[in-house]
Amino acid sequence: MKIAVRLDDMTPDMDWQRFFRFKALLDRYQVKPLIGVVPDNRDENLRGSSESRKDAPADFYAYIRGLQEEGWSVALHGMNHVYSTKKGGLFPLNDFSEYAGKPYEEQKEMIARGKQILEEHGVHTDLFMAPAHSYDRNTLRALKENGFQALTDGFGEQPYLWQGLTFYPISFRLSDTLKKKKGYSTMVVHTGTIMEEELAGYEKRFRMEGVTWISYEEYRKVAAVKRGFSGRIREYLMARAKFLLVRLHH
Repeated sequence: MKIAVRLDDMTPDMDWQRFFRFKALLDRYQVKPLIGVVPDNRDENLRGSSESRKDAPADFYAYIRGLQEEGWSVALHGMNHVYSTKKGGLFPLNDFSEYAGKPYEEQKEMIARGKQILEEHGVHTDLFMAPAHSYDRNTLRALKENGFQALTDGFGEQPYLWQGLTFYPISFRLSDTLKKKKGYSTMVVHTGTIMEEELAGYEKRFRMEGVTWISYEEYRKVAAVKRGFSGRIREYLMARAKFLLVRLHH
């Protein structure tokens, strides 16, 4: 099994202590992940304490560009990371969204502005990471209109093509994904919520036999297959089932 890593919620005011602890682990195992950068964060839940930010880079975007030079990949992770609709969209892992349910023109403007902010700071990407994994057909149309080519989302064994975009699937259940003999997937990580005692569990995963941890750059080179209607229905039902299971356990 070949697995890439994505780190959500990169912002100038995030919990940098937790990020650096996890980055040390990635560096030790030479894993180059995808990072989702929020261009104009207004989500209080993503903000770290003043103590956790004391070692934050002086220039956030210079730091992000440096990571890109090291081989890390970058995605546009929404605009403000604020959930303003109660829609799950086409991949309903949640029942709220920053994008799904909004008019096309509004979504197009949000994506254009987010991309503009990144590019004004020298960060270029054609990959989108939807906050809460939620997007709809208008989101996909707006992404294409703004020059995006890919999303980090969906379920499957390898990248797939749908609606003129390439989707790079994430893991449905990581414990099952790690046991598979072949295929590709993504481990989703939110460094802002990882406790120090959880790092040992991640290290154990990075050392597992039968798993090859690949850079996100390598993942993006994997040939994509066309996804038909039945595949999309199956993915939608899987996402909804996971949403219901998570809700039951809470």
